[in-house]
Amino acid sequence: MKISKAAAAAAVAVALSLTATACGGSKQDAASDAGASGGAKDKIVVGIKYDQPGLGLKTPDGKYTGFDVDVATYVAKELGYQPNQIEFKQAVSAERENLIKNGDVKFIVATYSINDKRKEQVDFAGPYFLAHQDLLVRADDTSITKAEDLNKKKLCSVTGSTSAQNVKTKLAPEADLLELGGYSECLTGLENKKVDALTTDNSILAGYAAQEKNKGKFKLAGLSLSNENYGIGLKKGDKELQTKINAALKKMVEDGSWQKAVDANLGPANFKSEPAPQITEGS
Repeated sequence: MKISKAAAAAAVAVALSLTATACGGSKQDAASDAGASGGAKDKIVVGIKYDQPGLGLKTPDGKYTGFDVDVATYVAKELGYQPNQIEFKQAVSAERENLIKNGDVKFIVATYSINDKRKEQVDFAGPYFLAHQDLLVRADDTSITKAEDLNKKKLCSVTGSTSAQNVKTKLAPEADLLELGGYSECLTGLENKKVDALTTDNSILAGYAAQEKNKGKFKLAGLSLSNENYGIGLKKGDKELQTKINAALKKMVEDGSWQKAVDANLGPANFKSEPAPQITEGS
């Protein structure tokens, strides 16, 4: 059967049009897939605390400071993101697992202690820091050198704090426990001699004591009432990301950046940190 030249040309035009459309669709799909999998490195969303001086703090001018922020920034850079490509998202303690599981953040660096209960829902990289429960007292107070000294004294912590209950039930049952809405309120009470001590992780206490307005007012008792291994939380089963973050943490310690970040953020409170812990997660 003969086909006219006009018909043949029309058929070729239609074929080319279909091919171009298919190619365009494939390119768009590929770009979409790259973005969903993190292949397109436009930005990375990282969870931090916004209200912990020295660790994770959002300042009134919209900047982010603290040891956890420095760790998060270093890790993100090792993953291929510059500081201006990082979007920090507030990760309050009660929402950390949900933020990770829902994909709202790539990872979380927020004084996130590794424990078995949390590992049922998320995975961790690290640990990158070893903290201990401690006491913060007034700089001129020499009456509290051990937990038992809190008997008959006023101990402050935030409402629902496991740290305060640990002291009250196990170490100083006769302590007068006062629970307030935030650590800043406890600090005000400590400064005004309404309470005698504040308890939580030593890293958090050091961060508050290191603030410019608090320098010289408080000191850490130097006790180790518990071990808190801070890890970087990530989606369960993401072994590739876990491996990359662990490698970044190792590099941060080896090149001196880890110690520099500790000294810069917690050093003003005369805080003596433990050496960087051995990485155990994912091994």
